[in-house]
Amino acid sequence: MKSIELITTGGTIEKTYDDASGQLSNRGTIVQRMLRRLTLPDTRVHVRELLSKDSLELSDHDRTLIRKAVVAASDLADGIVILHGTDTLEITGRELHEGIPEPGVPIILTGAMRPYEMKRSDALQNLTEALLAATVLEPGVYFAGHGKVLPFPGVVKDRERLTFSKHSDRA
Repeated sequence: MKSIELITTGGTIEKTYDDASGQLSNRGTIVQRMLRRLTLPDTRVHVRELLSKDSLELSDHDRTLIRKAVVAASDLADGIVILHGTDTLEITGRELHEGIPEPGVPIILTGAMRPYEMKRSDALQNLTEALLAATVLEPGVYFAGHGKVLPFPGVVKDRERLTFSKHSDRA
């Protein structure tokens, strides 16, 4: 049985529509709804609700909290998945790569270009891929989603193709 620590920070992947305001916002995690749609017979997922913010609102203090949560979870799980907003995922990934030079487990960041609640969302696919990656990869810091796994450093958001790529891939 594999054990995954899933740390939620918010981001587009967890945004929900507020009927009263007509806006999409982060109002708490919805990851349990997503997990109920998956079949994970040999994987135990423990959800740690850390933050519920758009990644553009994350501060240095928030990234320190994320790093501390990852370090604490490293002794408890076989892998770590972080739900994160795509706009600053590359910053958090780089800081985790630099701040945890020898991770003991795979640390996977993922997010979505469209919220889970919207049609044609990439959220469930990316969560599924991140969970799988956390069970099979060697220790390190990675992005997983859109059918690929990319190691940090050098992961960047490709706004034209609506995915992530390695910095050297963007020419």
